[in-house]
Amino acid sequence: MNQIVDLTMPIENHFRWPVDRQLREDFNTGSAFQVTWAGWAVHGFTHVDAPRHIDPNGGTTSDIPLDQIVGRATIVDLTGIEPNSAITETQVRNAGAHISPSDIVLLKTCWDQVASPKTPEFWTTAPYMTQPACEWLLSRQIKAIGYDFPQDYPIRKLLDKEVAPISEFVTHDVLLRNGVIMIEYLCNLHQLTTPYTQLYVLPLKILESDGAPARAIAVQPER
Repeated sequence: MNQIVDLTMPIENHFRWPVDRQLREDFNTGSAFQVTWAGWAVHGFTHVDAPRHIDPNGGTTSDIPLDQIVGRATIVDLTGIEPNSAITETQVRNAGAHISPSDIVLLKTCWDQVASPKTPEFWTTAPYMTQPACEWLLSRQIKAIGYDFPQDYPIRKLLDKEVAPISEFVTHDVLLRNGVIMIEYLCNLHQLTTPYTQLYVLPLKILESDGAPARAIAVQPER
């Protein structure tokens, strides 16, 4: 029997991403159906980034083949990393020696077990990626990467409406710009205890977009 692990953040009103949710049809007003309408930024909650997010000439969600975000994923275990720590090339290289070309990589910090994504602390005290670590991952010729923490240092500044130079968003500038699809704001990676898992990331089919909300699950054998 396989174990299915939901890696997806629930979509609910959030201090970073207001969700406009309302009943357009309601039993209480005499409708024969209940119909919910919802709207939020495509880069909120668990989502997929297409290169167009950073590059005006980059590919859009329409250009992402499903086999780039579905398949075997290699788990790079960075559990226990300290708050406000820079994730170095050495750390990623040592934890990711089993990465092969064309892999999907999951960087597992279990940060959602340290702080709730519903709190500012999740965003302002998280570990973050460095440019050399990203460049090493790019050299491994990976095809996609997922994170369970806000992976670029300037993300914390967005809470105060500060916008840093794009070069400081190192995962976007090094990986996404070079065609590595990014899967952001995963959760529950603490439940993945093997070096590899079968990953299914299914973004909504929003054509020609810079990103899309996604349902992400891992399927692994029961231990």
